[in-house]
Amino acid sequence: MPPHDYRAELFELIRARSFGRGKIMLASGRESDFYFDLRPTTIHPAGATAVGELIVDALEGTNAEFVGGMEAGAIPIATAVAIASHARGGKLQAFFVRKKVKDHGAKKMIEGLPKGETLRDKNVVVVEDTTTTGGSSMQAVNVLREEGANIVLVLTIVDRLEGAAETFAAEKLPFRALYTADEFLKSS
Repeated sequence: MPPHDYRAELFELIRARSFGRGKIMLASGRESDFYFDLRPTTIHPAGATAVGELIVDALEGTNAEFVGGMEAGAIPIATAVAIASHARGGKLQAFFVRKKVKDHGAKKMIEGLPKGETLRDKNVVVVEDTTTTGGSSMQAVNVLREEGANIVLVLTIVDRLEGAAETFAAEKLPFRALYTADEFLKSS
């Protein structure tokens, strides 16, 4: 039996469930005539499985210990990656960064870590579903740097090719995308 083609499967799921055309305002403040809403894909069982498998493959050689990013988009991605890692005998742990501290409870910016644990001196991968300028990922990066984390990679599922690579290069952060917007635009 040939190996499972998670890349092709995820591409088709994104195209069917998460890619569309029409005027929309992006999180970056830019207007676009196409959009990606990856949540219907990243919370779908087949989508989550493919995301986890592809990202675990992409992280080989990074010495990553933790994977996460901004709520809410990074939560299903980081969870899928941690599950895929565990299934392979790995130890990647998931976390997420809050947009703002809650006014109750433990009042933490970074959630998902065991009690008493921090990301200081840990190798961390920041994940995002769709990247435009890199602003959302940089919010997470800044919080993580304040905590003393070593950012080993910023990884997005879809790069819209609108400045994120340049943003991360300026910050000396390695950046990788599973897909680019052009791949979906050419297929529609």
